[in-house]
Amino acid sequence: MGGGIISHIFMNKKLNINYQDIIAPGNLLAAWQEFIVGKTKKKDVIEFSLDLADNILQLNNELANEAYAHGSYHDFYISDPKLRHIHKASVRDRLVHHAIYRQLYPFFDRIFIAHSYSCRLNKGTHRAIIAFNKMAAQASCNHARTVWILQCDIRKFFDNINHQVLFEILREYIGDEKILSLINNIVSSYESAPGRGLPLGNLTSQLLVNIYMNVFDQYVKHQVKVKYYIRYADDFVFLSADRDELLGVLARADKFLNDKLKLQIHPRKIYLKTMAQGVDFLGWINFSQHKVLRTKTKRRMMIKIGNDPKPASLASYVGMLKHGDAYNLKSELVNNYWINSSS
Repeated sequence: MGGGIISHIFMNKKLNINYQDIIAPGNLLAAWQEFIVGKTKKKDVIEFSLDLADNILQLNNELANEAYAHGSYHDFYISDPKLRHIHKASVRDRLVHHAIYRQLYPFFDRIFIAHSYSCRLNKGTHRAIIAFNKMAAQASCNHARTVWILQCDIRKFFDNINHQVLFEILREYIGDEKILSLINNIVSSYESAPGRGLPLGNLTSQLLVNIYMNVFDQYVKHQVKVKYYIRYADDFVFLSADRDELLGVLARADKFLNDKLKLQIHPRKIYLKTMAQGVDFLGWINFSQHKVLRTKTKRRMMIKIGNDPKPASLASYVGMLKHGDAYNLKSELVNNYWINSSS
């Protein structure tokens, strides 16, 4: 990786925790309490909890003696809405993931850019969409002029995370070799191809891909100096009143991702259009003055509420619909809920 760009971006900020902070029984217990939320009826979680104290002490002992080895995965597919291949680790391994995450996340969250919205506290899709529309208004001088949006995503994002590049990035921040070794233990437990890939099911993967893509975020903001930019996982947008400027940004972004991060922009998922045409971003079709729910998102929502009409699900969907022009859709959703819940 080398080169001055990476070192310049990181500016020598270092993680101020050590290996003992991660493996301490108190941290493992706190990680367990966070991990089991919503999982207390799962068979594997119940089994682990029956001898919780012994299991945590055994895990602490293995980690302290550097004898811990990450296990294999149970893999399955989900439709969300596209088919995704999920790899699920054992309970003890997922507990280690949480122990690492809860110690590393606060440090790394502070160095991420404000407009990175995936898998972060107080972020998420709704805030990303609000920020996107605010940027569109600013770039267009409150819709007095045309604003162009360049939208891209990464080809097979999780599968193409390069392990060597990832650890070169991590070393810029983490000086404790034992922490790096533990992360390597987890990362090397899965490969989509030799030396590549992170499993979708790991909590650590969510943090690691944000650390990985933060290199790109910092490049975009501080080297290319793009004023209006938002990223959600591997889906990112640039906004400008100058179409040609965005074409130049695309060329530089594509080269940087290829050269530095060994990633490729998906060639069939590059879109350059105006707000007047409608921009499909994070489940909503966004226009200058309004936004409507994407047809596929609407269909998936109706199917889910039909198959499993729970009050909590209804409340969640109604809350989501408040963010757009969806009065009629909300009425249809509520009607479907009552029909299916009473049948």
